[in-house]
Amino acid sequence: MSQSDADADADADVDAPAAHSAPDAPSDAEGARRSPRRRGRATLETSAGGIVYRVHNGHALFLLIRDSYRNWGFPKGHLESEELPAAAAMREVREETGLERLVLDGEIDTIDWYFRFRGKLVHKVCHFYLMHTDSALTTPQRAEGITACRWAPFDEASRLVSYANARDVLQRAQAMVQTGNPPHATTGSGTDISGVS
Repeated sequence: MSQSDADADADADVDAPAAHSAPDAPSDAEGARRSPRRRGRATLETSAGGIVYRVHNGHALFLLIRDSYRNWGFPKGHLESEELPAAAAMREVREETGLERLVLDGEIDTIDWYFRFRGKLVHKVCHFYLMHTDSALTTPQRAEGITACRWAPFDEASRLVSYANARDVLQRAQAMVQTGNPPHATTGSGTDISGVS
């Protein structure tokens, strides 16, 4: 996530955006549900991120990151040119947390929200993917405003997450972990993402 992502997301809390899910939204977000209020022209930004967990003593721990505004959330960032959302999510998690050994389990949800950044209306669409790792060691990407990484059990993670829409995604991720659904989609570098878009 770039510092401008962090700045924009921080503005979102101040602007009290409408947050809602679009679980069946197409990858290009053209079909994403719209807010019932008319918002005028907004610039579309598409991001992808990951909810990462690891199993410790038989229990799932979820990885949170803290931004420079002291908000807890999940690694995410803009898609690069021609990049698929799943590949972007894997890249962003690696960059922002230092985790290299990741397994992509599947798509959790696509969420969207509106916020103002430097006087302009932005419609942010973010694709979230469930991932797991066997590594506990993280390195926050301080150059991009990530000030801390933290592993937490579901209840604690749910209390710490700063935004309601992120808590909703965490809840869906927890349900996927508990049911073991969907099956693992990829391992290693994240370049083989067949079946996940």
